[in-house]
Amino acid sequence: MDSKERIDAACSFLLQSPPGEINDVLNDVRNIISDDDSLQEGVLPALREYNLAQFMAVDVPGTDHQSIVSEAARVLPSEDGAERFLDPRSQTSFLFDHLSLEASDPQAVDPNEDSEPFRSALDKATLQYLSAHFHDGVSSVFSRTESPNQFVIQVVANKYNPSNYWSGRWRSEYVVDLNEHKVDGKVLVNVHYYEQGNVQLATTHTVSITLPSAIVTSSPDTSTTKILALIESEEGKFQLILNDTYQDMGEKTFKGLRRALPLTRQKLDWDKVLGYKLGAEISSSKGVFGNS
Repeated sequence: MDSKERIDAACSFLLQSPPGEINDVLNDVRNIISDDDSLQEGVLPALREYNLAQFMAVDVPGTDHQSIVSEAARVLPSEDGAERFLDPRSQTSFLFDHLSLEASDPQAVDPNEDSEPFRSALDKATLQYLSAHFHDGVSSVFSRTESPNQFVIQVVANKYNPSNYWSGRWRSEYVVDLNEHKVDGKVLVNVHYYEQGNVQLATTHTVSITLPSAIVTSSPDTSTTKILALIESEEGKFQLILNDTYQDMGEKTFKGLRRALPLTRQKLDWDKVLGYKLGAEISSSKGVFGNS
């Protein structure tokens, strides 16, 4: 395997990293590359893709909150070509290091005067929803400059518990379109359980909500509160679906994967195992198992 093939393999592993475990995967693939300079240069595009897709949360310099690094947060490159991301709550753009996961060089950004009142109210309602349902969750609300009256809500909540061998991440994204009177979104859940095994859950749930005219024409505070209530209802339904799925998996799916009795339909007498004569047992069992 040449150097490029090793880099491609490393990138593939990184893009499949479970929540909160990308540094562990990165340390492991270092053994594949055996060249830190080549590794850093080769995997940076994969790290960028992973961070944007996973809604990586970052401390924003000069503020007391975190913001989400994502495609929706990406702003036009600066004059020097550097890629910058927006924290709409503080109206700040910043550089983001995809390897160290740190933000730097904050710069003030002028908000869109037409969309900012609704965006700000939507951000406030989202934070209230976040505090009620997501412990240590992070949210960002963006206005789309290319599409007036369109706003993007993003939420990410992580739970890492390596001492008990599991980790999980909840991501949700909703596009609020006041022109079309609708909210389209998706919820992505990833859970990794790896005690004496390796089990992962990855599921996506799509959401489509029609907004009554009364909601769209209300004041920003009233409208955004009702929009978040509709989102809360949809996510509550999804949570119940997940709970039912887990119940079925425990009672049906996993039980179906194991055999309650051997093919003889008789339980094995473990106290007599050492006394069995294998030749005689195999011979006498041919009528049950058939000839090999």
